[in-house]
Amino acid sequence: MTASVTATKPSASPDHRRKKNLLSDGQGALAAALVSPTMLVITLVVGFPILFSVRESLFASNSGIDPSTGILQSGEQFVGLSNFTNIFTNPTLVIGVFGSMDRLVNAFLNTTFFTVVCVVAETIIGVAMAVIMSKAFRGRGLVRAAILVPWAIPTIVSAKMWALIFDANGVANKLLGQDILWLADNSYSQWAVIIADVWKTAPFIGLLTLAGLQTIPDEVYEAARVDGASAWQQFTRITLPLVQPALVVAVLFRTLDTMRMFDLPFGMIGAGKYSVETLSMFAYFENNALRYGPAAAYSIVLFLYIVVVAFLFVKLLGADVVGDPETKALAEARKRRRIAARTAKAEGRPAPQPVRSTITSGDSPT
Repeated sequence: MTASVTATKPSASPDHRRKKNLLSDGQGALAAALVSPTMLVITLVVGFPILFSVRESLFASNSGIDPSTGILQSGEQFVGLSNFTNIFTNPTLVIGVFGSMDRLVNAFLNTTFFTVVCVVAETIIGVAMAVIMSKAFRGRGLVRAAILVPWAIPTIVSAKMWALIFDANGVANKLLGQDILWLADNSYSQWAVIIADVWKTAPFIGLLTLAGLQTIPDEVYEAARVDGASAWQQFTRITLPLVQPALVVAVLFRTLDTMRMFDLPFGMIGAGKYSVETLSMFAYFENNALRYGPAAAYSIVLFLYIVVVAFLFVKLLGADVVGDPETKALAEARKRRRIAARTAKAEGRPAPQPVRSTITSGDSPT
């Protein structure tokens, strides 16, 4: 008997068949029913404030005395995109660490500087904490609890505590033997905020990294030690690659959180200090001055900045914020197909096409 290979065109793609089956057996309706309460909460908590901010950014306060009538008037009027155009066409010059420049640009640079320096330092220290907490030694539980204590302290409490440490007569100057004005409007203020933020939130990255480390089997390290791998080689070739998915997500969360930093510099250094003023603080001061339209416009600019950074994280670094194994497998398959197509093109061969065939065979010969 002979075996025959018959190429057939599938009636529907696997994705379509899967979706049809999910809907036909009622699982699609069940999934929608289970997700709908969460989506409703997200819509009320996140979606409504965003839409309200967009609406508010298109209006401006119309309060004050009418010069033509001398009558006190109040309310707001529609100004379109004027609040956004005024951000860039009517600069307010301030003197900060980066020199004399527009107040918005100064806040943008401060936010970016805090984000880059804090996240890099927190990642290095957090990974070191996770490696220490993953080791088996006497008193490991006490060490884990001590490392996580700073993260559990409320931010405003941490800000006031570090303000006392960095006071002119505080512990920091006593240990350094110098008289540094950490809480003044200078570059030392920035480093004081960075030290306080790293102390408080590095345990967060350490906690998520520790969760990733605990998924690595011990047999992998045992095999590496048998092959003669040093501790540094095990860390760079085993630990970091295998913990990368959890670490990237942790870094993404910390990056987005640092970009909206407000309470730490506000509670530690205070208002009116342009060396530590961030975009969130700038929007707060505008709102506190009853300029609700410009404040909403500044908030939307910060929101768009965060969206761009999150998009780049997901696209360039492959941050798996959903954790769906099927989606991850499909992404890996597409990546392998792209690599195979580029290799075939470089070698002058036609790009490989996915084979869709069914194999039927008769009785095998005896």
